Amino acid sequence: MGKKKFLSWAFLLLLLVSTALYGCSSDNASENSEGESGSEGDSAEQKVLIFGRGGDSVSLDPITVTDGESFKVTKNVFDTLVNFGEQDTEIEPALASEWTASDDGLTYTLTLEEGVKFHDDTDFNAEAVVKNFERWAAGDGEQYPYYGSMFGGYGDEEGHVIESVEATGDYEVTFTLKRPQAPFLKNLAMSPFAIASPTAFESAGDAFGDNPVGTGPFKFVEWKRNDTITIEKFEDYWVEDEPKLDQVVFRAIPDNSARLNALLSGEIDLADGITPSDASTIEGDENLQLFERPSMNVGYLGMTVTREPFDDPKVRQAFNHAIDKQALVDAFFEGRAEVAKNPIPPVISGYNDSIEGYDYNPERAKELLAEAGFPDGFEMELYAMPVPRPYMPDGQKVAEAIQKNLADVGVTAEIVSFEWATYLEKAANGEADAFLLGWTGDNGDADNFLYALLDQDNVGTNNYTYYESQELHDVLIQAQSEVDEDVRNDLYMQAQEIIHEDAPWVPLAHSTPLLAGGNNVVNFKAHPTGSDKLASVDLE
Repeated sequence: MGKKKFLSWAFLLLLLVSTALYGCSSDNASENSEGESGSEGDSAEQKVLIFGRGGDSVSLDPITVTDGESFKVTKNVFDTLVNFGEQDTEIEPALASEWTASDDGLTYTLTLEEGVKFHDDTDFNAEAVVKNFERWAAGDGEQYPYYGSMFGGYGDEEGHVIESVEATGDYEVTFTLKRPQAPFLKNLAMSPFAIASPTAFESAGDAFGDNPVGTGPFKFVEWKRNDTITIEKFEDYWVEDEPKLDQVVFRAIPDNSARLNALLSGEIDLADGITPSDASTIEGDENLQLFERPSMNVGYLGMTVTREPFDDPKVRQAFNHAIDKQALVDAFFEGRAEVAKNPIPPVISGYNDSIEGYDYNPERAKELLAEAGFPDGFEMELYAMPVPRPYMPDGQKVAEAIQKNLADVGVTAEIVSFEWATYLEKAANGEADAFLLGWTGDNGDADNFLYALLDQDNVGTNNYTYYESQELHDVLIQAQSEVDEDVRNDLYMQAQEIIHEDAPWVPLAHSTPLLAGGNNVVNFKAHPTGSDKLASVDLE
């Protein structure tokens, strides 16, 4: 998409369409353009990026959510204390300009940037950081699921790793831990732990997620549910020369083909969830560019182990043998994924390559089902995701293929689905027999997969299977607390062996997610976490 083509769309959006066809109008934009509709030169200066995505956000309060569609937006409205690298998970300064850790790993002291403002013009300082952590620690798994997943609990709970968070100066914060936590700084860089304005969240309460206030490069403007979210340039952003764009509009287009067509026609400038089968279309269009997100994910079929018959490991092992994973990868990923055998991808340190994955063996699946008391199979519900995700471009088609595999071993699976937020809620509540889901790593550490998704501490939050294993828990807590990387890796390899035997999942694939954009999009860098900061992105 060339420059002239983009600008013509911008004129239509900002000047000619008072109803804002793509949801990118805002009060401020309307005020700025009022009475200037004849001034083409002024409007041409507005740089509006329209980002087409597969689904809407659940909430814009990042601590309350676990879904990537929410973090896509909040990553640009909020800042974290430390950052990941441009396209990796190495730790870099952010709201904290520097930090030190004690030799015993129990104390972290962070020096904060001065002169930073929240979007509501209140000051960012050490006290604001303390109030954010006090808010999170006072919650529970239903309110703030990621906090418990990453820091072991809430308040005075035994597993809660944070002893205290103190303002030891106007711009200095000291964290004291109950035990060492190797990925502590990486956890701080994760999107859920972005720092929000205490003034705003104390005033708004539960409604804060509808009108978020951070220190990020863009400030919130408008949310049209299941349609668009609009954010605009924060003029007082503390990072020099950022952001480049005046406005970003996140437009929900659940259908993959419709999203691609919107990109081809110039209605949107960026599109995620590009199906592998459409990659050649993008690559063959001189006006478009294809982006590959560094792979750090897993797509899986989860089985709720508290629901019969999935409380029997033999049934779960049977499902692992029943599903033809290679056929799924060949049919729906077209070479841009590899078959999964573990819950963590091979790029994560501690990956256990010595584990022999369950082979596709329908006869063995039938034997295991018979041993479990189901020689004639059984009936069940299979949850299919309603939106494309980086780890699974088309959940409905994957579900249909799995349905056929299960029918071959005597299991009748009825496919059901729900709106995305409802889907996640019902799965988290343990209402599904089996469900398709996945995970994009938040910080590049094995802990963020194994502990967050499969430890008993996180049942009902990120552990949707309700799988509990004291043996696994002991290994994972030991790995968290260990600072020697080689020892940690050995422990994570042990953990994967336990999970492989108990089989609460059928790991399906590790994908290379695809995005596409017009050639006018400059300096877009797809991040492996799936949350892309757009501060340095520009339009030509």
